[in-house]
Amino acid sequence: MKIAGIETATLRVPTSKQMALEFPYHAVIVARVRTDAGIEGLGYSLAFAASGAEAIQMYLDTRLVPLLVGEDPLFVERHWERMFRVDRGIRRQGIAAYAVSALDIALWDIVGKAANLPLYKLWGAATDRIAAYGSGGWAKYSVKDVIAEAERYAGQGCRYYKMKIHDPDPRVNRERVMAVKKALGDGVRMMVDVNQKLDAHNSIRQARLLEDLDLVWYEEPVLADDIAACAEVAQAIAIPVATGENAYTRWEFRDLIERKAARYLMPDVCRANGFSETMRIGRLAAAHSTLVSPHVVHELSLHVAAALPNSFLVEYMDWAPADLFDGLPPCERGEIAVPDRPGHGIALAKGAIEKYRVR
Repeated sequence: MKIAGIETATLRVPTSKQMALEFPYHAVIVARVRTDAGIEGLGYSLAFAASGAEAIQMYLDTRLVPLLVGEDPLFVERHWERMFRVDRGIRRQGIAAYAVSALDIALWDIVGKAANLPLYKLWGAATDRIAAYGSGGWAKYSVKDVIAEAERYAGQGCRYYKMKIHDPDPRVNRERVMAVKKALGDGVRMMVDVNQKLDAHNSIRQARLLEDLDLVWYEEPVLADDIAACAEVAQAIAIPVATGENAYTRWEFRDLIERKAARYLMPDVCRANGFSETMRIGRLAAAHSTLVSPHVVHELSLHVAAALPNSFLVEYMDWAPADLFDGLPPCERGEIAVPDRPGHGIALAKGAIEKYRVR
């Protein structure tokens, strides 16, 4: 079997009503890998607010696609190494990592289809259902909006809910969290997300105002680039720290682990150089008794979480329009069943590319 061709596209997709207050649209950078055996693999990366989408597709087309056409798609590790090392002057972070991710995801989709197995079983399944946490609570939501969203997730059985804390006044953030916690009651535990908006001193100050609320985690307390500052926060507060959505390689995650900067690691398969590197990160975390909770794109993250014994939750965020995907797994009773279709089990809906393509 050989790769006969690769088609790429950038899709600009509107977000759901509440998320649109913060991000009116996202971009999905798609790679469809065709083989001479008739098997096609779908890969994509999600770029919030379409940040860097044009550059990601350009890097895909000019630097990575030529490496793969004519090759055997089943040699995924070989292709990953070639893509990762093709530009030694560019670190495989940001734009380059998003591009590698899209193709690596597509190649694994082909492997699963060729083996007639869903990826989580191909990798050695630990479970076939993953608990999910509802995610949102963006800064531009009113408290009423946050409560409505949290109650909607709770209505789907989610026993966890995460909201943002972005107000410059830490007391206002505490009031917002307390209002949502009161509305949800004892059946739902909460997490909060700083989204890198504070320095270490102010992040510690904010966390200490929340320590009595039994929060599951305190997410991205400082700039993702500053692992030392993240470790400072983690060692100074009583709430466990979660981070990693903006880390791209196993070496960054190794540093987070060794510095004891987080109890929960959050690799994103669309950023962390695809399924291949995300699975390495997950196994590295397991070797250090650290839990993994993949970031966003739950429809892909499910396979990683279901193959790892140290997975905790997947992030369930209503970001995609209803006509973008076929086979999107629903959240029922707070859990998501991993699709049992070969590969990752997700397909673009008929007409989605034509409707959403950026031309």
